[in-house]
Amino acid sequence: MTLQDIAALMAPIGRAAVEAAHVLALASTAQKNDALAAAAAALRARTDEILNANARDVKAGEAAGLSGAMLDRLRLDQPRIEAMAQGVEQIAALPDPVGTVIAEWVRPNGLRIQRVRVPLGVIGIIYESRPNVTCDAGALCLKSGNAAILRGGSESHHSSTAIHRCLVDGLRAAGLPEACVQLVPTTDRAAVGYMLAGMTDSIDVIVPRGGKSLVARVQQEARVPVIGHLEGNCHVYVDGAADLNMARAIVKNAKLRRTGICGAAETLLVDERCVSTHLAPTVRDLLDAGCEVRGDAAVQAVDPRVKVATDEDWYTEYLDAIIAAKVVRGVEDAIAHIARYGSAHTESIVTDDPVAAEKFLSRVDSAIVLHNASTQFADGGEFGMGAEIGISTDRFHARGPVGVEQLTSYKYVVRGAGQVRP
Repeated sequence: MTLQDIAALMAPIGRAAVEAAHVLALASTAQKNDALAAAAAALRARTDEILNANARDVKAGEAAGLSGAMLDRLRLDQPRIEAMAQGVEQIAALPDPVGTVIAEWVRPNGLRIQRVRVPLGVIGIIYESRPNVTCDAGALCLKSGNAAILRGGSESHHSSTAIHRCLVDGLRAAGLPEACVQLVPTTDRAAVGYMLAGMTDSIDVIVPRGGKSLVARVQQEARVPVIGHLEGNCHVYVDGAADLNMARAIVKNAKLRRTGICGAAETLLVDERCVSTHLAPTVRDLLDAGCEVRGDAAVQAVDPRVKVATDEDWYTEYLDAIIAAKVVRGVEDAIAHIARYGSAHTESIVTDDPVAAEKFLSRVDSAIVLHNASTQFADGGEFGMGAEIGISTDRFHARGPVGVEQLTSYKYVVRGAGQVRP
């Protein structure tokens, strides 16, 4: 498509989103919840249709040589669709953030001031691979009173289209404009560029969800604010005071439960104080489960199957059954390693020492830090948010799982009784 064709396609989408956002910002909680309930019902009713569309995408992805991690993100089955429907229902059950009074106070002159949550407006979401983002993002924007323009990856286009129909069914059932949640109908990459730079009069914020190259492009080209979702180079640190069985279970789950998600552990750090007891069984658990381990000299000495780690491995988000492993000199060294190589996403410490735990939790500057729990809990649904658009690694506006509250801003409402300023 030419740039003129893209503009002719996208400009009406932007105008419709702005109009829909005005309606949605004033919609009642009941109306939004009715739309979400109807959308969840449609997901269940259209399961076969969604699976058939997904099968087309997966077949095309296999033919195109997509990696195992990408195919895992792309593939849907009945339990995953049911999980999407339940996520939508959980979002509906959340308190409505719009209109919530965050703070209020009275000035000496009698003015009553309130800080009140309001929607952001029109949110553009650009994402890769995961068709479930179509559902999560649309539902979260709807609940938070924002219109959404969704641009999914070309590899998941048929799946996203089928899921989007369910969201439209919900909007229609609740009497809300169908333009509250729109899906860009073309896979042409020029549409992404147009969203980033050509829709400043309609899109208020962009949320990218995908690989490092996508996020970098969005941050470079966007002419509107961006809520960033950078790569998840996540760490698990096994402290010298860690319970062995707990450490083995957490490390294996953090790496291998689902290797293709951003909360999967990519680096294992083990305290030198427990090398003789904890390192070998933990590393062999991973190797025996089919995970490739790339380690420093101490880790290589554990098992001949361990490969040599290079400096590049400490920076790498594998999204695959591969992990880098290193022995460190206690919690201070672990914190320093994470600060140097991490992506500020999610890190976990396994220890029974409360002092070491608090030091790690307070000093590791990542969006999510955990104690004695798997990094795979880095998920809005697991945080009780129903779902999330992504895990923000930004340090302003929103950080961590981006749910309904994070998709709002605020305004000040001031009530007086005739006061004038002297």
